[in-house]
Amino acid sequence: MGSIVRERPEVVVVTGASAGVGRAVVQAFARRGAHIGLLARGHDGLEGARKDVERLGGKALPIPTDVAHAGQVEAAATKVEETFGPIDVWVNDAMVSVFSPVKEMQPEEYERVTEVTYLGCVYGTLAALHRMLPRDRGRIIQIGSALAYRGIPLQSAYCGAKHAIQGFTESLRSELIHDKSNVKITMVQLPAVNTPQFGWVKSRLPNKAQPVPPIYQPEVIAEAVTWVTDHYRRQVYVGLSTVNVITGNKIAPALGDYYLARTGFKSQQTDQPEDPQRPNNLWEPVDEHKDHGAHGSFDDRAKGSSWELWADMHRRALLIAGAGVLGLVGAGAILARKVL
Repeated sequence: MGSIVRERPEVVVVTGASAGVGRAVVQAFARRGAHIGLLARGHDGLEGARKDVERLGGKALPIPTDVAHAGQVEAAATKVEETFGPIDVWVNDAMVSVFSPVKEMQPEEYERVTEVTYLGCVYGTLAALHRMLPRDRGRIIQIGSALAYRGIPLQSAYCGAKHAIQGFTESLRSELIHDKSNVKITMVQLPAVNTPQFGWVKSRLPNKAQPVPPIYQPEVIAEAVTWVTDHYRRQVYVGLSTVNVITGNKIAPALGDYYLARTGFKSQQTDQPEDPQRPNNLWEPVDEHKDHGAHGSFDDRAKGSSWELWADMHRRALLIAGAGVLGLVGAGAILARKVL
């Protein structure tokens, strides 16, 4: 399928733009020449993202924003439109988490994770809707997770927030369909991703946190996000592991409970001891004096592509090709019968 011809550069807002998946998404849109509002808390990360955008051919507007505050998100959206014009795409990626057993969690930690990861997504969506609905156009993309369907041990606050985003998004999608709106919303469900979050997330684990293998590079997610901007899908699953987790949980959730009870603690930790005194980003950013970029510390274990995502993106062509093969086989069988 050919590339889409645009009359003007698309205007995009990305929350959590300073690092990890958000940073990779920013880079991907910059390659398309987009004008991008960069929302995050850390100044050095935002500055690094701005340089990425300008180096890759786009324009950037860094806006220090804590998405847990609706007023800050709304003000950022206004600033983006005053600078670049109408917002075409809004990507909700900002998140924080805590690695900890539930029995050791504090109420204020659940509150903070919920405010940033879930309510930050809600506030971003509302800011986008306020502008997109009157124009009857726009794309809202929620960065989800396989954990939006299947909770795992040691990440109860994050799993709860992603489950909430899933429910919120389904409610809104139905309302948009009811209203016959041309504003579309998609949730991109992620696998384990190699991002810096595992080095700055708040953790009570004895060893350093890690993503549960298989691990993918953030650019794989960015590819899915930019693709679904141009090709509407209600959901996109990235990676076969995401498909397996979500499908498996629908078929045998109780089996998942016992499997994760047995494997979920060890699989989320490396064999290196954690420093309980290291800084974390739950309350304050940790990129005030360092730009962490898109990648974490697992480059040697991370996959740079996903054949499952490729097949999903090309499923129409694959279906046509499959039907053609079946047709040829059927024609060959009929011809063979006539010959015999």
